[in-house]
Amino acid sequence: MFVGPRRWGYVGATLVPAVRIQLCGRLALELDERRVDQELPGRQGRLLFVFLVVHRLRPVRRDELIDALWPRMPPAAADTALRALISKLRRLLPNMLDGRAELRLTLPPDAFIDIEDAREAIHRAESALAQGQWHRAWGASLSPLFTARRGFLPDEDAEWIRDTRRELEDLYLRALECYAQACLGVGGTELAGAERSARELTRLAPYRESGYRHLMRALVRSGNTAEALRVYERLRTLLREELGIVPSTETLELHASLLSDRAPAAN
Repeated sequence: MFVGPRRWGYVGATLVPAVRIQLCGRLALELDERRVDQELPGRQGRLLFVFLVVHRLRPVRRDELIDALWPRMPPAAADTALRALISKLRRLLPNMLDGRAELRLTLPPDAFIDIEDAREAIHRAESALAQGQWHRAWGASLSPLFTARRGFLPDEDAEWIRDTRRELEDLYLRALECYAQACLGVGGTELAGAERSARELTRLAPYRESGYRHLMRALVRSGNTAEALRVYERLRTLLREELGIVPSTETLELHASLLSDRAPAAN
């Protein structure tokens, strides 16, 4: 499942195993090349682990953990149940869980966490686009694209879970945007990828004009100018009927350029 080098590292002066974590899609935890996610203490143990990973950059109070694990109705002995889960997690993650009244998950500096990797990658992709480095942007957009669309704890519901899902939804839209624009920059066989991602973007974010512009450009580059004009008309009608506005200046200029290219030459 995971790729890349695996090695032991240090947390402070303590040697700890290499850590690789997948939070999106099926939860996976790997310590020193060994899958151990099945050793997490049941459903609540998995939730506790995921919450600590998501919030690992700050200490977390025990009352926060109780709210995270039992958002609707905590059990009468919630603190005792939490203490047992923490004890089991400490045994599974030696030297990585610090604190008593407040807990903090401390991982080695080279630990891999898919959400964090996706966050860093989308920034690299957007930076590469700003510099016109199409191939670099194309490659960097793949990690957030694949990670964000896997979803997050689909069978659970709590405010912190919904917050993470919203972040992933935004990350996915940004990745679609980057991928579409990068594919347009690369051109050639990647134009099909630009069209697919732009169509997905217009479906998921119908009021996001940039998706329509990417789609229009991809269609024109593929020789389908008439279809590109239909895409514009769909956007114009949507904005007029739903919001009472017209497309942005950038979209209007793109539409005008398509009409100009289709106009017959003067005699």
